[in-house]
Amino acid sequence: MNVIRFYSRKYLFLLVITSVVISCTNGDQAVQSPDSNIEIKFELTEEGQPTYSIWHQGAEVLGRSQLGMIREDIDFSRNMSLKSVSDPAEVTETYSLLHGKQKEITYEATEQTYHLQHQSGAPLDITFRVSDDGVAFRYHFPGTSEEIHHITEEKTSFNFPDNSRAWFEPLANVNTGFAETNPSYEEYYVQDVEVGTSAPDSAGWAYPALFKTGETWMLVSESGINGSYPATRLQPESPQGIYQVGFPQEGEQFPGKALGPQSALPWTTPWRIIAIGDLKTITESTLGTDLANDSQIADTSWIEPGSASWSWAKLKDESVNYEDQKRFIDYAADMGWKYTLVDVNWDQNIGYDKMVDLVDYADSKNVELFLWYNSSGSWNTTDFAPKSQLLTHEDRVEEFSRIREMGIAGIKVDFFAGDGQSMMQYYIDIFKDAADHNLLVNTHGTTLPRGWHRTWPNLMTMESVRGFEFITFEQENADKTANHNAMLPFTRNVFSPMDYTPMSLTELFNVERKTTSAHELALPVLFTSGVQHYAETARGMEKIPTYVKEFVKQIPVAWDEMHFIEGFPGEYVVIARRSGNKWFVAGINGEETPKEITADLSFIAEKFNGGMIKDGASQFTFSRKEVAPSDDLKITMKGNGGFVALFTQENKTNN
Repeated sequence: MNVIRFYSRKYLFLLVITSVVISCTNGDQAVQSPDSNIEIKFELTEEGQPTYSIWHQGAEVLGRSQLGMIREDIDFSRNMSLKSVSDPAEVTETYSLLHGKQKEITYEATEQTYHLQHQSGAPLDITFRVSDDGVAFRYHFPGTSEEIHHITEEKTSFNFPDNSRAWFEPLANVNTGFAETNPSYEEYYVQDVEVGTSAPDSAGWAYPALFKTGETWMLVSESGINGSYPATRLQPESPQGIYQVGFPQEGEQFPGKALGPQSALPWTTPWRIIAIGDLKTITESTLGTDLANDSQIADTSWIEPGSASWSWAKLKDESVNYEDQKRFIDYAADMGWKYTLVDVNWDQNIGYDKMVDLVDYADSKNVELFLWYNSSGSWNTTDFAPKSQLLTHEDRVEEFSRIREMGIAGIKVDFFAGDGQSMMQYYIDIFKDAADHNLLVNTHGTTLPRGWHRTWPNLMTMESVRGFEFITFEQENADKTANHNAMLPFTRNVFSPMDYTPMSLTELFNVERKTTSAHELALPVLFTSGVQHYAETARGMEKIPTYVKEFVKQIPVAWDEMHFIEGFPGEYVVIARRSGNKWFVAGINGEETPKEITADLSFIAEKFNGGMIKDGASQFTFSRKEVAPSDDLKITMKGNGGFVALFTQENKTNN
């Protein structure tokens, strides 16, 4: 439901009158959040350049930043005039998510559109929305034309003051890395650096990008990708702390199709979004889905989030055979999990005919299967199979019809080419065709979700992270894990599901794990994903205490609400999530030295019983104790350690 109500209060009437006057002088204009804590000021410079700045609690946190587009025929970043300004409107929208950190969401914002005109007479509209947790804006080319227009440069910038700090992820250059599969959003975060720091590669910086100016935090990203625009990033160079939006590199497109933005008219771009506030506001923000397009699937009753067993995480390619997959189906059934993922080369090692038998076996255990696919055509050198079976609509209809008839629940699609406009359309085509066949989707070697799990609720999760598998490859990755894990709740996982594939409670085979087992146990509570693929095996689960196993069985993947309790990017984080009448609290230490915390649990109502699991005497052991939510939760997290707590309501009717 989307309702727009126009303000009628006297002061807003005066604002509208003022806007009319200002539009004649090209002066600055302000749009405020409903709580008046955030304000954007729009201004045209003497050269006719559209600009904006952002103020938070009376302090300027984003200096004058440029707006506009350069189209192949017209430069809409200068020689512009302000023709009119819309009346400020209150936007109130409510929607539900099938999985993620919050189920029922209400988005409220003040919206205003600036109608600009180039000196040639060509129009461009810029719409701002300012909510209590941030700012969003997008461009619109009005009119009707079948002519395809091309944007050669987006002039959008973010001008951070000199004293600002940054935490963000570099993007790898196209066709680098394993089998030329980059970019895949799988790099380590650069942390607490001066704004203006250059990216290590020419690809630039990935979203979401986190900044701190004074006491105000800002998380920059985008939402509303619909196939008419590429996914963007921040350019690698940011002189004086000015970060400009950048486009994908050549090669990040579907072969023979669009790389950069092109479209007929009318044409509306994705939203540029900036969450603004303290770290609690940042981590709890839902701007990534607030600005996404609404669900394109009318009947979602067949879509079921759930947990999954997955052999490949620890046992790799050799485990993708019929007998091992039966054992992992048994494992899922024992844990009460909904799914088992059958990974790479299943068509060769098991085959379609034998897969029918495996589906029947899984069905007898009340477990459903996901099957792995290689998305790629010619854009990388991978040879894993099934490959190139999803490239066209006809290919997908044939394959999806076949596996759906077999009883397959979902697909995992790997090794995409990058962020070009045609590659964005390829994702959307997969989501749509999968939905038409009642198939769930998970993607790896992939771009950032950008709110897609609202638009296509059958999209359960996307990788776009340096997840657990990297820990098993090299000791260097294992050494960095705790710090990296403590970055993700503040950046990658804020807006979108993340298939990190968490939780190894026992030893790894070829590297020394540096995190404690309680740290690992906290991850599936801290990290949200519509399908949570657990890295631990059945054999490993047999080695842990029964009370730990019982805790894991209870962890949901769809949450009703969340509370950020405390933390700092890369250092530590403590988060509480509620599902029904249960509160799960989880914390991890991203540093090697112990950390004492006192977690305020006053938001949890009385009549809850609580128990905590934390680190034991050694790295691979646990301890437990009862705790009361009415008390502050006091705990010392070991270096690279963590804890979990579960509070269950005794009598919900008395809440």
